[in-house]
Order: sequence, then C-alpha cells, then structure tokens
Amino acid sequence: MARIFDVIEYADEMADEIVHRFPETGIGDYRIGSQVIVRESQNAVFFRDGQALDVFKAGRHTIATANIPKLIDLIGKAFNDRTPFPAEVYFVSMKDFANRKWGTSQPILVSNPGMGLGVALLQGYGSYSYQVKDPQQFVTQLVGAAGTYRTSEIEERLRIMLLSKLQDLLSETAAKRSVPQILALTEELNAGVRAKTKDDFEALGLTLKTFYIGNLKPSEKSAQELRDMGMLDMATYTQLQAADAMRDAAKNEGGGAGLTAGIGAGMGIGNLMGQALQGGMQNTGASGAATAAKMPDIMTPAEAAQVMKVTEDDIMAAISDGSLKAKKVGKAYRISKDNLEAFMNS
Repeated sequence: MARIFDVIEYADEMADEIVHRFPETGIGDYRIGSQVIVRESQNAVFFRDGQALDVFKAGRHTIATANIPKLIDLIGKAFNDRTPFPAEVYFVSMKDFANRKWGTSQPILVSNPGMGLGVALLQGYGSYSYQVKDPQQFVTQLVGAAGTYRTSEIEERLRIMLLSKLQDLLSETAAKRSVPQILALTEELNAGVRAKTKDDFEALGLTLKTFYIGNLKPSEKSAQELRDMGMLDMATYTQLQAADAMRDAAKNEGGGAGLTAGIGAGMGIGNLMGQALQGGMQNTGASGAATAAKMPDIMTPAEAAQVMKVTEDDIMAAISDGSLKAKKVGKAYRISKDNLEAFMNS
C-alpha cells in the first residue's frame, strides 16, 4: 500500500541543487490537510497530473481546496477529505548562485580597422551569478520529472548564452571604437551583457544577477594556430611568420610567445611586417645570382620559398623528406644559407 505523506519538507541546504522533487521517484500520496513546510531560501511548486497548481513561499502551508482551488476539480466531489490523491512537490532554491565562472574557449574576432591586420582576436574570462525568478516556469521549462536538478546541468547552457551575447556586444562596440578603447570599457560591457541576456534568462525562469569581466585581452594565438582556425590567408600567414622570425633573431633564442599580444590587437604589426619583408624577400624580380647574393644567413621556410620562388609547402615537403636540412627550434624551422644553396645545387 502506498505511503501517505502528512508532512512534506526538504531541509537540505541545496548547495549545488536548484530543484529537488518530493518524492524523488514515483508519485506522492497526499490528502487534504497535509502540511508543506518551505524554508526561507526555497519556494515549492505543487504539481498534480503534470499540471502546476500553486507555488508556496517560505512558511508552513496546508493543502486544502481553500488554498488550492484547482483541487476541487482534480479530486472531485466523490472523495472525502481523508482520501489520498497522487501529486508531487518541487522544492526550488531561491538563493543566489554566485561566483560562477565563464571563459572564452576560442578567441572572439572583432574588426579593428586602420590598425595592423584590421581585425583583433580577444579572449577573456570572468564570473557571473544568477537566481531563479519564476520557480513554476523554471520547473516547467527545464526540470520535467527529474528527481533532482543541479547547477551543473544548466550552467554550460548559461555560459554559451553569455558568450554569444558578449560576442555580439564586442562586434557592435568595435564598429565605433578601437580595440584599445574596448579594453577599457569593462563596466559598460558588463552592463551590456546583462541587458542583452535579460529576456533569454527570463524565458527560463531565471534572472542574471551579475556579470563581470575579470580579464579581456588580445589573444596569444600563434600564426600557425590562427591559420589552422582559418583566420589567415597564406600571404598574411607568410608575413606574420617573417615578423616572428625577426623577433626570434633579435632575441637570439627560440621559443617565446610567438605573435603574442601584437597579433591579437594588430598594433604595430603593419610596420613590423614591412620591415620583415625588406631585404631578401623584396627583390623577387632579381636574377638568381643577385637573389643568392642577398640571401640571409638564416631563413624561415617562408623566406627560403621566396628565394627559390616556390611555395612554403614545397619547402616544408623538402624538409620533411630530408632533402633540405633545417634546424627545428621549438615549433619553427630555420634554414642556413649553406644548406639552402646545397639543396638548390643538388
């Protein structure tokens, strides 16, 4: 025989639970006069036959047709007050779920006209907090018949929503301001994301309490990573590789941060590329002998390709099959003048 519940409560603190169904499985047997106890940080949604009948605030509530008029039609006059009826109660946490984390897994592309490449790649991270605003809507929209519903089950969806709105906002702002100006507008961006996500959160029965950008900066993706992402054409990629080579030569060491912040903000890259393309790469119309005479002692694959008037892929293929000797430093290859001349004369 089914157990008849006379007192319905959930005393747990609900640290990472947003909703807890009572009972967790099956259907509860209640009767007119049963007590529902709701804690200060909770609301309780009373369901029967899949239909939300009422929402109880904090306090002690008695299940009665006076309190829940819809029970009259659902239970029917043929039943007396002592007859049990099946129903469920969903306890919903109404506290702030604070200090939740968000971050960009991939950089956000924004326009940056008049500076460097004309685009910028921005990455950032921060925190946000949210709260259930409409417990009945939240249960109806998301929870269904689940026994429990935890923060982990919704927060990936919320992060995607936030990042989508942040990307829209950055694109809109970049149309009017430069990247350095955007980086100084964190308070305005925080408020803008909250305004843009208001309707989306409310559609789920939630409210976005806070949104904070902890850090927003140019991406540190290397030229190769950007090319793999489809962000660079071959010509731009070759130019940026040359810029990297200049930095490496100036440091007299491998490694480093690749293009680091310069590629992200596009600041100064135009001048740097211009310098990198001077010398051996600018005289493509010269004779082979003249080109060889101006050949740098150490070259990148892109520079070697310019000397030989072939593609960089051809140079990399020669390195891979061992016919062209090259030194690998970190993730980059460097080719000596002697090795390139030996390869051309072989």
